[in-house]
Amino acid sequence: MAPDLIPRSADRVYEQVKAMACTYRLSPGERINEVEVARQLGVSRTPLREALNRLASEGFLVATQNKGYHLKPLAPADVLHLYEFRATIEVGSLSLACERASDAELRELEAFALESSDAPDEDAQALRLLSLDEQFHERLAMLSRNDEFIRAIRGINERVRFVRWIDMQNRRAGTQGEHLAIIRHLIARDGAAAGALMRRHISRRLDQITEVIRVGYGEIYTSNALAAHVLGEAAE
Repeated sequence: MAPDLIPRSADRVYEQVKAMACTYRLSPGERINEVEVARQLGVSRTPLREALNRLASEGFLVATQNKGYHLKPLAPADVLHLYEFRATIEVGSLSLACERASDAELRELEAFALESSDAPDEDAQALRLLSLDEQFHERLAMLSRNDEFIRAIRGINERVRFVRWIDMQNRRAGTQGEHLAIIRHLIARDGAAAGALMRRHISRRLDQITEVIRVGYGEIYTSNALAAHVLGEAAE
């Protein structure tokens, strides 16, 4: 293989394994069988091990000395901590966007939210709705003009993607309506109202998260439509 192709191959393995982790195609809490995963991906263990190391450093996996890697269990307290972190990051990013975004940029984001509002009733498995929701939050982060916020929000979106997908299947129209309300507060340059609504939009109680995880485990060990969808995209 030519030297300039090696990094691209390693990156592709990383993206594929991350997709497996984010969607729980790898079972939570179980040791990852590196031989089997390498076989599924059609790669050697060297790029796979590089991907696993990278994902462990990013918080997707846990590395245990002499025991390899495993995907973190879906523990309600851990997921609650991720939601708390996400709320804090997004409200901070939104505050900067309120100061820095132009009126035209906010109107453009409002138009995107309006165009997205038809997705819930047409999207039986909430797959498109999840994608639109992530795009909205990342576009809003971009208006902060701060790359660190953008990077953090993308990372947290990936880590809570599966749980948010399960949660979103019961919160369809409300999600889109709250996006529009947040944007309209920003257009009015009312950062306090926008931030308070964003925090309510994101925050979840421990009992709510526990119920979502209960449903999520059923999905993991049955059809797992999110994994099929995302892994199909990663393989293209």
